[in-house]
Amino acid sequence: MPSVLSQIEIDNYHRDGFVYPLRVLSSKQIGSCLKKYRSFYARHNSDFDAKSVLRSKPHLVFPWLYDLVTNSAITDHVSAILGPNLLAWGSSFFAKQSHDPGFVSWHQDANYWGLEPHDVLTAWVAFSPSKSSNGCMRVIPGSQLGESLDHQDTFSKDNLLTRGQEIVMDVDEHSAIDLELEPGEMSLHHVNIVHGSDPNDSNIDRIGFAIRYISTEVKQIAGKTSATLARGVDKFGNFDHEPRPARSYDKESQRVRNKALKRQHDVLYSGARQR
Repeated sequence: MPSVLSQIEIDNYHRDGFVYPLRVLSSKQIGSCLKKYRSFYARHNSDFDAKSVLRSKPHLVFPWLYDLVTNSAITDHVSAILGPNLLAWGSSFFAKQSHDPGFVSWHQDANYWGLEPHDVLTAWVAFSPSKSSNGCMRVIPGSQLGESLDHQDTFSKDNLLTRGQEIVMDVDEHSAIDLELEPGEMSLHHVNIVHGSDPNDSNIDRIGFAIRYISTEVKQIAGKTSATLARGVDKFGNFDHEPRPARSYDKESQRVRNKALKRQHDVLYSGARQR
């Protein structure tokens, strides 16, 4: 199949570590997704455990999100960079309500995920407008080509990352690019690029869905875990495949998700010590 990305866009990705904006869902489609997200969030607003489902592999408990992760409108773009055979290693909502102090510190994902080689990228799908004013993602172009930088775990209350991980050295924020997106658009960024985001100081919620795609050749170096076959075939068997949930947020889908997260836990928190 011909690539949905132009050669210029592919070259820019390999040079800069990102490409955006890419239209993947219509206004009607993303509107439906946002309605489902808000409906669940509203029903479980006071239930911390239920809301935490949205932060780690929610596609394993919501069929509509599983279908989004495997949607060719998204995976066509990802395959133009990673190849025809894809796994979704993870997914997460990154949501900042209006005037939310939450932020994402400057970091590199590759330092924490234990995946080799780095044929790994994140597709960040905007459910709502993602602008400089409401804390859109920011990246340092070309930083994925350098070495992995030293990080420290802060476990900061307002940091949206699991460990509050941040780069120890100062980051030149003057070189940062704001990846502004409209609802239904997405960006792609390399696993090793330096990126982060500021708090939402606006009156508009910023809601994004991040999908972590890997080539089927990638291995989890600290032990075998599970992933979702998102496209093509898996000839390597480096990950056990995760099933599509039959119903939304039922006991079986929660059991499957909990098992998958338990297997990832030792990798993501290897060496972490909360102060």
